[in-house]
Amino acid sequence: MIKEIAKSIREYKRVSILTPIFVSLEVVMECIIPFIIAELVNQIKAGCEMSVILQYGGVLVLMAMLSLLFGVLAGITCATASCGIARNLRHDMFHSIQSFSFENIDRFLVSSLVTRMTTDITNVQNAYMMIIRIAIRAPLMLIFAFIMAFVMGGRMAWIFLFVLPVLGLGLSLVIRKTIPLFKKVFKKYDNLNSSIQENIKGIRVVKSFVREDYEQKKFNAAAEDVCNDFTKAERILALNGPMMQFCVYTVMAFVLSFGSYTIITSRGLNLDVGQLSALVTYSFMMLSSLMMVSMVFVMITMAGESAKRISEVLQEKSTLVSPDNAITEVPDGSISFDNVSFKYSAKAERMALSNINLQIRSGETIGIIGGTGSSKSSLIQLIPRMYDATEGTVEVGGIDVRKYDLETLRNAVAVVLQKNVLFSGTIKENLRWGNPDATDEEMKEACKLACADEFISLFPDGYDTYIEQGGANVSGGQKQRLCIARALLKKPKILILDDSTSAVDTKTDASIRKAMRTYIPETTKIIIAQRIASVEDADRIIVMDGGAINAIGTHAELLAKNEIYREIYTSQNKVGDSVEQ
Repeated sequence: MIKEIAKSIREYKRVSILTPIFVSLEVVMECIIPFIIAELVNQIKAGCEMSVILQYGGVLVLMAMLSLLFGVLAGITCATASCGIARNLRHDMFHSIQSFSFENIDRFLVSSLVTRMTTDITNVQNAYMMIIRIAIRAPLMLIFAFIMAFVMGGRMAWIFLFVLPVLGLGLSLVIRKTIPLFKKVFKKYDNLNSSIQENIKGIRVVKSFVREDYEQKKFNAAAEDVCNDFTKAERILALNGPMMQFCVYTVMAFVLSFGSYTIITSRGLNLDVGQLSALVTYSFMMLSSLMMVSMVFVMITMAGESAKRISEVLQEKSTLVSPDNAITEVPDGSISFDNVSFKYSAKAERMALSNINLQIRSGETIGIIGGTGSSKSSLIQLIPRMYDATEGTVEVGGIDVRKYDLETLRNAVAVVLQKNVLFSGTIKENLRWGNPDATDEEMKEACKLACADEFISLFPDGYDTYIEQGGANVSGGQKQRLCIARALLKKPKILILDDSTSAVDTKTDASIRKAMRTYIPETTKIIIAQRIASVEDADRIIVMDGGAINAIGTHAELLAKNEIYREIYTSQNKVGDSVEQ
């Protein structure tokens, strides 16, 4: 885990190394200052001249300025290093997620990935900042202050060694109790964010069913659960404060009482006022260092679980990778399913697809129809290798899809989904996802074929109209047509429309299909639809039922011979029974 996180330091190694160096120099300056003050007190007590006082004063000012300078430099390099590792971690995590297959993404909740890239990385950033600065400063201050206290106070300094085991035992107990709580709380954070994400996505449904109160209660319960676990952890961590305070005041009481007694009884021979003042100062330094150590432990305890969650994402390897000597050219759009069966998880009890045998010629138009849950979408996801078949082989252009370079294969296949996604940016920027080099004329032609130009021209800014996140400022039908235009710009070898004209009227649907036949005649077109009208003019129609192919044929053949197809057709075209008078 530590090695995985450390890989993200990269270009910030230099400032990460400089920070402890500057901190060390700052500590040395701070530890020398009380020693010089003690000498100055003794000189004043001995009746020194003003020139001696000024000399000591000059040295003290110089030491203070150097301590300040090293402190400022340490702060700058520490901030640069901690912010830098957070930036690199976000970059590395996002890059890793982009390489994930659908199977990998299914293992993580989307809300969990968001939490890991925000809250968890912030925790690691804060911990890293403390590790390279406070975790260096506190032990060094403790060691130097103890040495100087021993020099100044002799045997009296041994009191500090008796305090350390007490604090160490207390810290170990606190950490052991809080780590399980933090593990629980981060999982609940994921669930909380999932609830928020679900609510915001479905806000129109929530409002239409007047379920705001229910959603608020559900969110409050989840937030209260997180709060309770955090409170338990914080209560345990809060014990650090009283424990440290007890040790501080115990040591101070001993140093002041025993030190004063020694000065009085020995008349300053064994210990003088200057030494006692320095000893008190070093006592504060050591005990404040211990307080800082406890803060570092608290932060590292919290960040440890976050680091594990981050490293899980960074170490996750895509289940789909390009093979060695991968094929980088797709010959044509022919598709073959050879005894293919598929399930989404090895733990799944049943196959989503069973014994699929199918041959599709390049340039052919294929319709796929079937009831909800008949695995129509599962079938087409195997073509661009979003998932690998559990059994059998899927071929594109006569070659097993597992032999292709993934980028090459997916560039040859364009998929337009029912739940279309548009990204924040202009219409032009969204269209150029299909072809980054598309000219304005090419984009306009694709939009005309997709029947999108007619509504784009009505916008004041035309193709420069800004699309809000998720396409919130365009209708469902407009969104679908823009996505179809985007796919047409790609000019793929295989075009898959997964119920992607469900939000447009039948006339527009027919116009789009006609345009595709003329614009990309050599492209294999697969149309998944709920409406018979969307697939009836296809070369062949596949009827899916329960994850298997029930029948294949033309519209006329299936209408005559297939009961499922005929039932769907009748239900969509029946005028209705006459009402008895």
